[in-house]
Order: sequence, then C-alpha cells, then structure tokens
Amino acid sequence: MNLVKDTVINNNNLTPTEFYLSQNYPNPFSEKTTIKFCVAYKTKVILEVLNSEGELIKVLVDEEKDAGTYEVEFNGSGMPEGFYSYQLQAGDFINGMKMTLLR
Repeated sequence: MNLVKDTVINNNNLTPTEFYLSQNYPNPFSEKTTIKFCVAYKTKVILEVLNSEGELIKVLVDEEKDAGTYEVEFNGSGMPEGFYSYQLQAGDFINGMKMTLLR
C-alpha cells in the first residue's frame, strides 16, 4: 500500500537563473507539506524523501524538467512522526533540507 502521494503543482512562467531548493512549508507538518525548487536549464531532476537513517522513502520527481519554478506536494499521512530529509539533484546541483513530521 502506497502511503505517500505526490503531485507536481505548477511551472511558473518566470525562468530562474540558478538552481535552488526551498525549505518545505509548513515545517513541521502533520500530513501534507510543499517543496519548492527552481531549475535553471532543462535537465534531469530527481527529488527524493529520506528517513532519518538516510533510507529512501519516496521519489517525488525523476524526470527531465524545463527551466522554471516547481512545487511538489508531499503527503506523509500514514508515516510515523519523526525527522526526514529531502534531496534535489539537478544537473551538477545537489542540495538537501530537513523536515519534521508531527502527529
């Protein structure tokens, strides 16, 4: 049973000039949270959620993306509360952030 759902929400018309990963909001979260990132040029993008042990929980994005700003909704319902992280890989850019799931 898949307890985590994800949705790519939009790609704004403004083209960013650099790669960027934002802190999820809200954080901490109780069920759903949004992760925003910017892609500077068309490239393969991977966005993953990991548990506190560094084990892969969910791949939110794994595809080529055009330059733009994107938002992904992460649904943590059914997951245990705790500390998680997410990591963005796009071209040579790699960055990660921490998030907290509370019940």
